[in-house]
Amino acid sequence: MITLKNFLNIYNLNYKYQYKNKINLYLIRQGLNINLIKNLSSNIFLYMFIYNFKKYSLKLLNIFKLPDWNFFDCPNINYDNIIYYSSILKDNNLIYYLKNNLNIEFLDSILIKNNSIDIIFDSMSILHTTQYFLKKLGIIFFPLFDIIFKYPLLIKKYLGPIISYKDNFFANINSIIFSEGSFGYIPKYVRWNFNLSPYFKTNSSDFAQFGRPLIMVGKYPYGSYLEGWTASMYKESQLHVAIVGIIVKDYGYIKYYPFQNWDRGGYLGNGGLYNFTTKRGICLNYSKLDWIQVEVGSIITWKYPSTILKGKFSISNFYSISFISNMQIADTGSKMYHIGSYTKSYIISKSISLNNSLNIFRGLVYIKPFSYKSYNYTECSSLIFGNNSLTVTIPYIKNYNNTSYVKQEAFVSKIEIIYLFLLMQRGLSISESISLLIIGFCSDIYNKLPFEFNLEIPILFSLKSKDIFN
Repeated sequence: MITLKNFLNIYNLNYKYQYKNKINLYLIRQGLNINLIKNLSSNIFLYMFIYNFKKYSLKLLNIFKLPDWNFFDCPNINYDNIIYYSSILKDNNLIYYLKNNLNIEFLDSILIKNNSIDIIFDSMSILHTTQYFLKKLGIIFFPLFDIIFKYPLLIKKYLGPIISYKDNFFANINSIIFSEGSFGYIPKYVRWNFNLSPYFKTNSSDFAQFGRPLIMVGKYPYGSYLEGWTASMYKESQLHVAIVGIIVKDYGYIKYYPFQNWDRGGYLGNGGLYNFTTKRGICLNYSKLDWIQVEVGSIITWKYPSTILKGKFSISNFYSISFISNMQIADTGSKMYHIGSYTKSYIISKSISLNNSLNIFRGLVYIKPFSYKSYNYTECSSLIFGNNSLTVTIPYIKNYNNTSYVKQEAFVSKIEIIYLFLLMQRGLSISESISLLIIGFCSDIYNKLPFEFNLEIPILFSLKSKDIFN
């Protein structure tokens, strides 16, 4: 007879790649107060302006509250009893740990030839590669606090204007506690054919990760920024609250690829990671920013990447694939603010909802009165299969200029039994058939992903479908 305790552990026992790294860690667990900021400053060198930034954010904490417009009950988070800082003690052999536990072969891997990697483990960066090569190009790609130490005036100028500590509840908490992130600066006229790739790993139980990546793109460059996020699996929940800020100057173009494969929790909604992220980009004249994201993990996701099209003829595209199942909740979307004239934005969202999941898309298009002849096209397509699945589309359109054009389309469909029957007639299992149909449904976004993701995503979709329907 299977007890409830054993049933809750079925998912964890069957997950072959569940890796929890047993290494010595220094942890800070205490409430949100001034003592926490002092403890953080004793472990991380803080300039006075960073210390004051955190202190001012703390003073405003009680002004903000959790959003109350969501479709679900957000669980109560005890912010006085979570780990805010986790770092590896110096007696660990980091290279040995990385090769044997994160499964990254640094000495002979082809990844190093195509990517410049910064690995952030819990609250600290433990390895970054190809710095000499980047230096020759003039590209700066370092952990955030290394950059604060080397270029404090640069960080002081750009830390707050993109996303302020007054922006929202989670942005305020991140501003109080943030302990690491990645910083990328691409000088003008530089074009690169490799990926700047930070990788964030959440390892500790009861841990909250507060990353703060900042990307600055100069005039005329072109390149891509590929982020990976993952977490170990525990019965307890984890928390991820990040702020990502991007500035693209005149004629610049960058593609930002976030791939978030967190712990999705158990079949009954226990455990998992709560992902509450604020992402925003600013585009100046003739610049372009693409958001191309894939969501498959975390038990709850709140994330709305947004772009402020400040300069004339600036462009921003948002492409999203959200694949959830089994008590997962994804409340995602995008926001486009048209300020400059002749600006364009495209929002293309593909959501797949399998058994007992909730997928919500929110899209905001805001066109200012002086944004002449601006254009937006939004398309939200949803695919539903299984029992008790729900998908919701909520568009917000605010157009204050009669020369601008906005187009909105939304589709909801289901996986037809006849399609499954035809594929299974040719020897495919039900999970293989479903994953094939899902990849076809997402093909227009899937083809925009980099080579690394093109290899991984079909396997990931297949494994997820097999786990559900086998």
